[in-house]
Amino acid sequence: MNLFRSEEHIRNWKGYRPGTEGGIVALKDLAALFSLDFMRRRLDTDYVSRSGEHVNGFLSAVAKVAKKSPFWALEPQG
Repeated sequence: MNLFRSEEHIRNWKGYRPGTEGGIVALKDLAALFSLDFMRRRLDTDYVSRSGEHVNGFLSAVAKVAKKSPFWALEPQG
């Protein structure tokens, strides 16, 4: 994962490939994903048995990110 200050800095990065703009995700969106119980509860002793309870919230958050960019859609586009 690379963090950039702006899209301009992304485009100036030597590893930037034109056509990959759809994969750019704002830091606030990543923070929202990683702050959900699905991610925060990974060290709980009963995480595996209870992870199903948190999956729907995680998938909803991913769907919100996907609305901003089809690159992150859970279903194939086209």
